Amino acid sequence: MKYSFIVPVFNRPDEVDELLESLTHQTLQDFEVIIVEDGSQKPCKDVCDKYADILSLHYYAKDNSGPGQSRNYGAERANGEWLIILDSDVVLPEGYLAAVNQEIENLELGIENCDMSQDIHTANKGNHNSQFTAFGGPDAAHPSFTPVQKAISYSMTSFFTTGGIRGGKAKLDKFYPRSFNMGIRRDVYLELGGFSKMRFGEDIDFSYRIVEAGYMPRLFPDAWVWHKRRTDFRKFFRQVYNSGIARINLEKRHPGTLKLVHLLPMVFTLGVIGCLLLFALGAGLYIEGEWLDANGLRPTDNMHQGVGFVFCVLGLLPLLLYSALIFIDSSLKNRSLRVGLLSVPAAFVQLMGYGFGFLESWWKRCVLKQDEFQAFEKTFYK
Repeated sequence: MKYSFIVPVFNRPDEVDELLESLTHQTLQDFEVIIVEDGSQKPCKDVCDKYADILSLHYYAKDNSGPGQSRNYGAERANGEWLIILDSDVVLPEGYLAAVNQEIENLELGIENCDMSQDIHTANKGNHNSQFTAFGGPDAAHPSFTPVQKAISYSMTSFFTTGGIRGGKAKLDKFYPRSFNMGIRRDVYLELGGFSKMRFGEDIDFSYRIVEAGYMPRLFPDAWVWHKRRTDFRKFFRQVYNSGIARINLEKRHPGTLKLVHLLPMVFTLGVIGCLLLFALGAGLYIEGEWLDANGLRPTDNMHQGVGFVFCVLGLLPLLLYSALIFIDSSLKNRSLRVGLLSVPAAFVQLMGYGFGFLESWWKRCVLKQDEFQAFEKTFYK
């Protein structure tokens, strides 16, 4: 068997149903599916039983240990030459596996004939581990997704929010596969020990370790998935907040991996706070000027009102311009003014949630010098 899909699940039986349904429609059927129930209170066994006669499906239930360790549990029981890691909230287009298989065959043929692309040759020059071993693919919003889900999807994939580092054609940093759509040869997975015990950012940690071992992950742009992500902004904020925390932890584990693009959400967050403070100062000056004029305490030269108005404009203008950019870009890409409008708060939640998490982690890890487990024991390592 060539491919093994590995899916960790925690309290999401409905999502598993949709994912398994999409797997039944794959045009290439040389695969098995391994579902790992990670201590769920809402198990998906009944859902899996529906597909037992349709798919080569293996269901395992275990105590909760987080997604990374659950993927390792599935990998140890997989039979495929290639492991494809998916999140439970994705749905596959019918040509997904065929696209993966075509890319792999093309690369393997090129490597066999010493016709490697320049970036692979340069990255692996002089390294005995130069053969192709890992890949990842982008994600998109399905037409059936709610407007909020489409807005959240936009905020996670747009160049204007994440810099395109999640698989976009235009990007500010190298591509590293993410766990919602990641593939790796089984022997390499086991050689590297799979995912670490990090509760968040464990997929990027694994991607870094793949590269540090001398392998070069590739982006398969045609092997994309529909990714549901979170269903409301509150849950979305918590998700990206944890991602911001994980970024500092990743830098501690892999020094030098913190790039400019990773600092942008923190800079954006401080910038928004600065703009709001400037607006508040301007509004205060304007109101003070009105009060002084009304009580005859100074000549009515409108000095306070003028300065206050300028401060208000300077505070709001950057936020309004960025909001307009997001609204126009998302509306055009999603062909929906409603999704475009919802993308504005989604973008602010994505950037500021990440930024606040980044700042908290920086304070605890870099200033207070706490280790990863000590700093986040209550939230990450129960």
